[in-house]
Amino acid sequence: MEQPIRLGIIGAGNIVKTRHLPGFAKVEDCKVVAVHNRRRDTAAAVAKEWKIPHVVDSAEAVYGRDDINAVLIGTTPYLHRDLTLGALKAGKHVFCQARMARNVAEARDMLAAAQAHAGLVTMICPAPHVLPGQKFVERLLREGLLGELRLVRMHAMSDSILNPDAPYHWRMDREISGYNVLNVGMFAEILNRWVGRARTVSASGRIFTARRKDPETGAMRAVQIPDSVGVTGELENGAHYVHTFTGVAPNNFGDSIEIYGTKGALVYDVGSHQVSLGKVESQKIGRPGQAMPKEPPQPVEIPAAERGEWRVEADFASAIRQGTPVFPNFQDGVDYMNFVEAVGRSMTEGRTIYLPLP
Repeated sequence: MEQPIRLGIIGAGNIVKTRHLPGFAKVEDCKVVAVHNRRRDTAAAVAKEWKIPHVVDSAEAVYGRDDINAVLIGTTPYLHRDLTLGALKAGKHVFCQARMARNVAEARDMLAAAQAHAGLVTMICPAPHVLPGQKFVERLLREGLLGELRLVRMHAMSDSILNPDAPYHWRMDREISGYNVLNVGMFAEILNRWVGRARTVSASGRIFTARRKDPETGAMRAVQIPDSVGVTGELENGAHYVHTFTGVAPNNFGDSIEIYGTKGALVYDVGSHQVSLGKVESQKIGRPGQAMPKEPPQPVEIPAAERGEWRVEADFASAIRQGTPVFPNFQDGVDYMNFVEAVGRSMTEGRTIYLPLP
């Protein structure tokens, strides 16, 4: 019989309620035993809705229970390190909400603790943006369809904070969020897997609305995280990259990833999960100084056998029960936190940052 999973939740916010609780409810012999939230009344509401038997008043009261063998950390990033270390010391498997931590130092502490408790599963919630086409794109790149990579362009564009009257959010607080900016970490996680890690990072950012109203207190607070960021540099494989992250772009074209190599191009439209491919035919390559015929990438179908879906909670359970690998693991988290912190340092220090960070 497979090992029962008895889960404790620390931090039951929107993602936990809309994604993780429904996901774990589908896992055989998996039950949520206890929940703790910043406010007891919100924890009680979650417990009532999901029939969780115990509402507790501290994180320690979750991972300290003998009837719990796994912990879901759904809090904001500034708590991730300490909660992870506490849960691992108590002998619990850990599923941590993204982003991994506030900075590389905290992420490395989490990785060291995971390595010291190698018998326990440690997993970070993955970015869901490209799940439908992830396996397909990874195979195409692994097979060398594009040849040697030359350029990677990525656009993550929204108008979510264009309105100056939009409320203050904890993601705008450096103490809570750390170096995390917009969705830099999410796309760093994806692109590390697809095209490899960055060697250099040069970034600039801008805060367009300096103060916003805190919806909890009604007070105006200073915004500490940029509204828009541009990043460029070189990948470890020698390719050039140019990325745009913004929350102040009205009428934008959404999120996309473009990968260009010596043999062709791949474009991934994140909103529609449409993959488009273009191939360079050797006989069409012009003489030096002569333009090549323009043939934009054409849409291709993601094979049904490779089309992915959200099964994060099931993957965590399988890792506990069968020892299957997880992604992202804590090493993957340290890798993308290197990029995230490098972006923040480059903006603050006004210079190119070289990776990995010391």
